[in-house]
Amino acid sequence: MKVLAINGSPRKNGNTSILINKVLDEIKKEGIETEVFQLGGNLVRGCTGCRQCGEIQNKRCILEDDIINDCIAKMIEADGIILGSPVYYSNVTTEMKALIDRSGVVTKSNGALLRHKVGASVVALRRGGNGHAFNSMNYLFLANEMIIPGSIYWNMGLGKAPGEVNDDEDGMKNMRNLGQNMAWLLKKINNYT
Repeated sequence: MKVLAINGSPRKNGNTSILINKVLDEIKKEGIETEVFQLGGNLVRGCTGCRQCGEIQNKRCILEDDIINDCIAKMIEADGIILGSPVYYSNVTTEMKALIDRSGVVTKSNGALLRHKVGASVVALRRGGNGHAFNSMNYLFLANEMIIPGSIYWNMGLGKAPGEVNDDEDGMKNMRNLGQNMAWLLKKINNYT
């Protein structure tokens, strides 16, 4: 089993990364392989709505000039996916939005390639807007027939400067619990398939 975590923050080692890694620490304890894909900070293009991915049926977006297809390929291979983003004007980063749009169309139009995978969203925020960002990432999972584990609260951590989320005791507890629940769910699913 493998969990792919996608960091949508342009700060490679910022608060979003800290939250993601807190979740992954718990998953690793259960013997599940993990990988982090650094999406944020890369120049990516949004979906053009051309629908060529559905016509060509090669599990790829026709736009080949960025890293989105590399990320989609890793999503298809993974058993679980974590999407992480800081809040930018009450939503996800531009890079994360491009991934949501393009991967959603590619995977759905190529045979529901994410169906029955486990997905979780993680949000780093300074003050507010977390609900919309959290929902934006979860909509990708729900529209692709994925299974979303819960935790003790919304999967968010408070912090402005890099590292400040470490001081959010509730946020860190929530990330640990999310990792435990995600690992449990992955093991249950894989015992029955």
